[in-house]
Amino acid sequence: MAAREYGQYCGVTQALELVGERWALLIVRDLLVGPRRYGELAAGLPRIPSNILAARLKELQAAGVIRRVPHSRVIVYELTSYGRELEPVVLALGAWGFKALGDPRDEQVITPDAMTMALRTAFRPGVAAGLPATAYAAHVGAAELLVRVDGATLDVARGDGAVDLAFATGPDIRRLISGELAPERAIAIGVVEVLHGRVELLERFAATFHLAA
Repeated sequence: MAAREYGQYCGVTQALELVGERWALLIVRDLLVGPRRYGELAAGLPRIPSNILAARLKELQAAGVIRRVPHSRVIVYELTSYGRELEPVVLALGAWGFKALGDPRDEQVITPDAMTMALRTAFRPGVAAGLPATAYAAHVGAAELLVRVDGATLDVARGDGAVDLAFATGPDIRRLISGELAPERAIAIGVVEVLHGRVELLERFAATFHLAA
């Protein structure tokens, strides 16, 4: 029996043997945002050793979770249809882990892909469906995201564009998303800095993206 096998005949066991190794689900998390080159995956997981990244990619390929494909004369990694079935699992894990988040340690960072998935986890399509379409520029630490909400549809991308509200924040966005801080209070104590746009739209953002802590 291989060292990574648990010796049990069970769906949970099988899933852990496929994606339970360290870093594997974070690779899946980032690929749920979109295909990535090897260097992009490494940049998004700045503490992963290169040999571990290479090993995990090979293991996930062998398991049929990801594949290597040519794209614009370079090779990218993308999820297979089987791998994309992990999205609700990753979102549910994110919501579960959010309940245990405390203050970040000095060495912890927020990556664009991690923040994208956090927003997808917190998105409330039922609430958004009753609100006007809104575009936000969210500067969360080093992550700069263009967040478009149109009815029950959410689109999060890197880059610039026309927005209704641009704001800057940091890891303490957790306190806004959890409802611990009301939007006005978040602005007043400096957790959120409104860069331009209608300040009252932060209320709409907080209603649209919410996770119970």
